[in-house]
Amino acid sequence: MQYEAKYITEDIKLSCYEDKFFKSDILFEHHMLIWFISGETKIVQANATYIFKEGDIFLIPRNQLATIINYPKDGKPHKTVVMHLSTARLREFYANLDSVYKTSESPKIYHFSNHPLLESCLSSLIPYFDIKELPEHIASLKITEAISILRAIDKSIDNILANFEEPGKIDLAGYMEKNFMFNLPLEKFGYLTGRSLTTFKRDFSKVFNTTPQRWLTQKRLELAHYQFTQKQKRPIDVCYETGFENLSHFSYAFKKHFGYAPTELLSQPGTHP
Repeated sequence: MQYEAKYITEDIKLSCYEDKFFKSDILFEHHMLIWFISGETKIVQANATYIFKEGDIFLIPRNQLATIINYPKDGKPHKTVVMHLSTARLREFYANLDSVYKTSESPKIYHFSNHPLLESCLSSLIPYFDIKELPEHIASLKITEAISILRAIDKSIDNILANFEEPGKIDLAGYMEKNFMFNLPLEKFGYLTGRSLTTFKRDFSKVFNTTPQRWLTQKRLELAHYQFTQKQKRPIDVCYETGFENLSHFSYAFKKHFGYAPTELLSQPGTHP
């Protein structure tokens, strides 16, 4: 797979995947504002699945778990402009404003399809990617412009952008039952549930009476079985949407756990995708 990234600063990049698809399970450290030039992205979260394509603009809030699958489409590469809205940058922006953060909303992905102001702001970055040295203050101005446009478009977005709280200690069982399909390091699960790695493992053992890895594998395989029998999904889709990294490892683990391969299950009447 040929991948190319050009940076204006560490917070603004032009990302391009030339062939095939790219899949990753991600915890977003910063808010990400993304403009699609070409290609398609599938974002799978615990409670929703999104498809974004050419012309779409969307904002993904930080500390969100998601499986991201990027595809080239219609003979064009997967190409996006990505702007990180970091906590440091947002603190600086909101320091000049009256307190605007009101409620701790459940973060969602914001979709701004073909919005002229945002598209103008993000498309104006394209010429800068070919300039070797761009003054830092110019990139900073573009990020400030993007934040200002977002606030003008949707007043409620302050509840996300001006919320600088870090995850606190939450119910471990409820969180893991909701997010087990994301293949992240245990340290990240610990962080998102307000725990150190040591505390996370200790609490996990108390709650589930097994190790995190064993529990995660079993839950992912059970979800995969459900996706085959009840949703009639393809093996490649089930593999990537249940936390596995490649089809061969998924097939091996599935057969070891259930005693038959996914292909054998799908050959039974009523389970064809």
